[in-house]
Amino acid sequence: MIEIEEARLTSEGDGAEVKRLFPISVQRMNFDPFVLWDHFFIQPGTGFPTHPHRGFEAITYLFAGAMEHKDNLGNCSVVTPGGAQRFTAGSGLEHSEMPAAAGITSGIQLWINLPRRLKQIDAEYQQVNADAIPVTEDKGIRIHHIVGPLGTVDLRTPVVYQDVEISTGKRFNFDVPDDFRGLVYIVNGELDYVGQQLSAGKTLFFSDIHDISLQANSDSRVMLCMGTPHGEPIRQYGPFVD
Repeated sequence: MIEIEEARLTSEGDGAEVKRLFPISVQRMNFDPFVLWDHFFIQPGTGFPTHPHRGFEAITYLFAGAMEHKDNLGNCSVVTPGGAQRFTAGSGLEHSEMPAAAGITSGIQLWINLPRRLKQIDAEYQQVNADAIPVTEDKGIRIHHIVGPLGTVDLRTPVVYQDVEISTGKRFNFDVPDDFRGLVYIVNGELDYVGQQLSAGKTLFFSDIHDISLQANSDSRVMLCMGTPHGEPIRQYGPFVD
């Protein structure tokens, strides 16, 4: 299965703007095991003040600016471009994410559902700075390995999550592990998938497929995210996934 959708611009938190893929009630509520995808743009003075979560894990990965995380576990840290923050909400967590730099802070926030057997685990937090995220480069394709075989961000669900830069004219080919499904989100640039043009904000959703090939028509950046679905009902209510 291949589907192409476009993120929708909306407001979130306290004055933040996001390009949201899901949950959107008229388009897509989730994509098991993934339950939220926001490409965020935060001006100084706006952001995500203290709020609760439970029942899932989240990764904030930064493109520009800086983001400060504070939580009720006692963590207080700042992530900068190319770095990531991960929290496991489990049975419950309160945190805030606020910009800590001049100009726009931007990046991707991804939520990953926890299987029912892990919903009540203790909350955790992990920060991985840019210099600890492995980068590989070959023939005009540069990959930042956030989660997966080379990745250093830990999750309770089998996931591959990569930030991929593709030079003009190069082809990005990747295999999809058995039982995985996922998406390719276009951050910028333009790519071709079997004659279909994918520009910034467009997303290629895939499942029941073994490999994908994308041709870059210009210098492009994409986020590749794929994982094993839990196959359980997803009960999502605002900041909670029970």
